[in-house]
This record gives sequence, structure tokens and C-alpha cells, in this order.
Amino acid sequence: MKKSQEVILPSLEEAQVAYKKEYFRVNFINVLRSTVFILTVVCAISVLVTVLLLPVLRIYGKSMEGTLEGGDFVVSIKTSSFESGDVVAFYYNNNVLVKRVIATSGQWVDMDEKGNVYVNQVPLKEPYLKKKAFGPTNIDLPFQVPEGRIFVIGDNRASSIDSRNKTIGTIAEEQVVGKLVFRVWPLSKMGVVE
Repeated sequence: MKKSQEVILPSLEEAQVAYKKEYFRVNFINVLRSTVFILTVVCAISVLVTVLLLPVLRIYGKSMEGTLEGGDFVVSIKTSSFESGDVVAFYYNNNVLVKRVIATSGQWVDMDEKGNVYVNQVPLKEPYLKKKAFGPTNIDLPFQVPEGRIFVIGDNRASSIDSRNKTIGTIAEEQVVGKLVFRVWPLSKMGVVE
């Protein structure tokens, strides 16, 4: 004969404690699952917005010194409309360069030996410059900007290689990554890019 085993039932209090533990565990897992899902969706949307609409770029080099320094992080916005004075980032030989728009399609650009820039024979007001310079130039001036292209120059005119040089030349609008609008790093210099 088999001995019968005695079944011991938990008390009401023990059952309530066990129920609360199980309820908390199931609820915690559901909350954790929802949180991970929401964070994943938010990250995916952030990456898409950053890549497609508002690329964040890190500045390297000294061609924009005075306006942007090496190590600065800036937000750019995708656009196909550019004006003189806009700071743009563009692709050149698998690199992203940053320069300032001086002139657009059909406009004439000229420079004197002191570094004064003229667009359609009108002197360009450049309050963003710390020092004017003629810089490395090997194009014939005055120069007419071809259709669908923009003429760009770095703010550090003495050393910037830009549209004044045949190596880079004018920039096709398709090369443009975006117009730089806001510096996000360093925090002490956070603000609008002018």
C-alpha cells in the first residue's frame, strides 16, 4: 500500500502575498516590454530624422576658423535654396567640407588683392570675417557661377581651399549635405550659426 501524502494548503495571507508577487512580476515584464518597444521606435525615428532631414556634423580643419572651430558639432538642415552668407556642408572626394555661400547660379564673383569680394560688382558685406585675405586663387576673376552651382569660400580666407581654386571649384547643388543652422557643441558656444 502506498502511503497517502498530505497536501498542505497555504493560508489566505500566504496566497495573497504569492498573488501580489506574481502580479508584480507579470506587470513588470509588460512595462519593461512596452518601454523597450517605445525606446526602439523613438531611436529609429531619431536616426531617420538625423540622417534624412537634420544631419549632425563635426567640424574638422581650419577653413571656417573664426566662425566654426575644429571639434564643433553643428546641425544642418536639408534645403535646395541658398543665399549669399549661408554656411553649407557639401561632399568633396568622400569628405564633407564646410564653407560659406558667396554667389549662386549666374552671378559674377570678383575679388581685389585686399580680399574684398564683389558679387555682380557690388561689394559683399561680410561681418562674419575676422580678417580679409585674397587667399589661394587660381581661377580667372571676375568669374560667372555656372547654372545649378554655387560659389563657396571659407571664412579663414588666407588658408581655405574653396571655389577660388580649380581643385574644388563651384559646388553642384546635389553635393550639398545641408545648410548649417545651429551649433550644439561646445555648450559654451551653443547657438545659431551665422
